[in-house]
Amino acid sequence: MKFPATALALLGLAAPALAADIPYPDGYRNWRHVKSMVIQPGHALFDAFGGIHHLYANDKSLQGYETGQFPDASVIVFDLLDASAADHAITEGARKVVGVMHKDAKKFAATGGWGFEGFGGGDRDKRVVGKNAATACFACHAAQKDHDYVFSSARD
Repeated sequence: MKFPATALALLGLAAPALAADIPYPDGYRNWRHVKSMVIQPGHALFDAFGGIHHLYANDKSLQGYETGQFPDASVIVFDLLDASAADHAITEGARKVVGVMHKDAKKFAATGGWGFEGFGGGDRDKRVVGKNAATACFACHAAQKDHDYVFSSARD
């Protein structure tokens, strides 16, 4: 499945200069689950983000969720899957993308200390970024400056 370019731009997964420096987040589904949500038809972001979203945080990023400032080596994963609705239930379908935010204040200083990458279909060898990903990602995340550029909050 090809992930739409407009979705990549909105996700901010369109092309950090150092995207190759961001590794695939092995074992991320064993990390702390931060939250899930479903974007359904009718939502303004459905074309780009339609489906089931799961967010995962590594141990370092848990400190950031508590304090509002994420230390270097924090990694947040945005796992986006197709959603199927049948018999009054919504279930996961194919993986669309594994989006990654990786904190390194020096390496990614131009984008608030965060690097961004996306892996199409969750395939570690299919980086779905373009030349301007950092700009596209950061442009969206800039609104969250007071929360260290992170949209999500951890649940209890």
